Amino acid sequence: MIRHIVLFSARDPKNIRIIRDGLRNLKAIPSANILEVEYNNQKDQWSNEVDVVVYGEFKSEKELAEFKSHKIYKDTIKVIKPLRELRIAVDIEPTI
Repeated sequence: MIRHIVLFSARDPKNIRIIRDGLRNLKAIPSANILEVEYNNQKDQWSNEVDVVVYGEFKSEKELAEFKSHKIYKDTIKVIKPLRELRIAVDIEPTI
């Protein structure tokens, strides 16, 4: 399993909702087992730069690659990219 986590900040605070709502379009892509897009509720000296968090779970790298190559993903990124300042993405494979 791959956990895909992406943190976003908006260039303009007025666009935070647009970013969150736009990223929620990604839920229509069938490759993800789980996909959540929410506001960051943690506000402290280290996390106050993050406005929106995307959390996804994928069965494998193949499903994650399918997700990133999907038309909805590409169309969403075209809309969101100009509105964001920060984007940090991590992919982890939990070991048990």
